[in-house]
Amino acid sequence: MRGLRSTVVTRRLLPALLAATLLPAAAFAALVVAMPGASATSRAAAAMDTWLPSGSILPPVSPTASSPTPSLPPISPFPPGPPSNLTATAVTTGSVTLSWTASTRGCCPIAGYEITYYQAFNDIVWIQQVGNVTTATVTASITRTKQYTFSVLARDDMGRRSATSNTVTVVTPNTDTGDTVPPSAPGGLTAVSAPTGSTAQLNWTASTDNVGVTGYDVYSFDGLFNSRLVATVTGTTHTVPLSVGRNVFYVRARDAAGNLSAASNSVNVAGFPNTSTSPPVTPGACTVTYTNQSQWTGGFVASVTIRNASTSLAINGWTLTFTFPGDQRITSAWSTRATQTGALVTAQHQDWNGNIPVGGSVTFGMQGTWTGSNAAPGAFTLNGTGCVVTA
Repeated sequence: MRGLRSTVVTRRLLPALLAATLLPAAAFAALVVAMPGASATSRAAAAMDTWLPSGSILPPVSPTASSPTPSLPPISPFPPGPPSNLTATAVTTGSVTLSWTASTRGCCPIAGYEITYYQAFNDIVWIQQVGNVTTATVTASITRTKQYTFSVLARDDMGRRSATSNTVTVVTPNTDTGDTVPPSAPGGLTAVSAPTGSTAQLNWTASTDNVGVTGYDVYSFDGLFNSRLVATVTGTTHTVPLSVGRNVFYVRARDAAGNLSAASNSVNVAGFPNTSTSPPVTPGACTVTYTNQSQWTGGFVASVTIRNASTSLAINGWTLTFTFPGDQRITSAWSTRATQTGALVTAQHQDWNGNIPVGGSVTFGMQGTWTGSNAAPGAFTLNGTGCVVTA
């Protein structure tokens, strides 16, 4: 019957039944001994005649062979075979349709399949369970211009899982009409560090597109799940600033319709601390207070307050420089025009806050990322003069 699992049934031979159906061993032996001169076979037959009713058929008796104990084949549960030939049959801005060849069942019927997928340069993995089918459409967490990798495994009705299928990688388009074909991925990404260890030049081979490549997006990756757009360029080379420690970069091509390619290979470049010396601190010139206002895993918000400590001279226009001791990267800033090269930060006044009167102060803020360390800078230079650092 369909829907039922076959079960091997075994039965034990109970002792009471054995005693009721077989000749008692002691009595049988006595009869055999009481018949000297007869062969073992004939003595056994005579003994059985004594105990069997008239007309019973005596089974043949072997003088040497003993009847073997019947045995059952071993039962070893095993999982289904892996699905195969996984392909993407349709890709839109918000869905991916997959198909595959069904798994071979193991010991038990196949109950369904699990689709596992993840986004490139992201540590989140999604799992979608479907029934005993060979095609499915995935929509959860699928968004435009993203790169996803999928695999499928089978599970039986006892919860056993197969090995995974082959993987398939797709890039969702930027639009569902017009040009929906992404460019090919840039290839052969390499990085050459500058002697100072504060910058690196990235180089890659050009992508192709059915309409035409319009540019390349260069990204930095924090090693966990954050990617930051560093620059968009039209050529196949770009110089990037390095922070102290590990720096990971990759490149994606784009076309006129906004479609993005799959990512290139990634490169890991080491940045080195800025060894330049800061000018000596001039007491009575300026003080700087750096405050970490908020910090979380991978991010921070900080404020910097510059105070004019002079008793007679106002500051007309200011440029503050400092070096991050960790691997912080500024992503946005306010009340200043901030740039960063490697670990070195240069913050300049805005049009409306360039003047700091005697005893006055200005404050600017910034938000950024970090991976290994978010330690506060230990030295600040204002217009070429070292400032006193206050808490």
